[in-house]
Amino acid sequence: MLEIRWHSRAGQGAVTGAKGLGDVVANTGKEVQAFAFYGSAKRGAAMTAYNRIDDKPIINHEKFMRPDYVLVIDPALVYSADITAHGKENTKYIITTHLSKDELVQKVPKLQGKEVHTVDCMKISMDTIGRAIPNTPMLGALMKVSGMFELDYFKNAMLKVLSKFPQKIIDANMAAIERAYNEVN
Repeated sequence: MLEIRWHSRAGQGAVTGAKGLGDVVANTGKEVQAFAFYGSAKRGAAMTAYNRIDDKPIINHEKFMRPDYVLVIDPALVYSADITAHGKENTKYIITTHLSKDELVQKVPKLQGKEVHTVDCMKISMDTIGRAIPNTPMLGALMKVSGMFELDYFKNAMLKVLSKFPQKIIDANMAAIERAYNEVN
């Protein structure tokens, strides 16, 4: 079973990102879960969202997991939340930050010895979407790091997820996904 934990603040789109990923995965015939845990239910409060993906039915409905991927879409949470909690030896961390990977690891000693990837999803979302909603750029970065789906397949699948939005928003999200895919390191 593949497990993904998202660290975010309410209003940054982690729940929507987890559900969007869930929709894409579900259309491949795999089993999937997408859910969230909110501390305080107000915009800006720290929160986590989760995905589970498997070929067989998923009977585990706990929030506890040993994630294969940890996605941090609010850069400040690297310093205030324990993003490494319950991580595996081979957990991959994708963190939105303006810092280089080496600078980030130096500032956050818990990340030393971990597989860390960085991408500035906040800047990408501001440049492409015009708002600090970094969920779709993070999905682009996840596709690159995980190899879960080819970029073109994923973007095409996300078109269906985003179809309720005006074309301008769809185009901006497609640009954000592709840019993060290309910029994650």
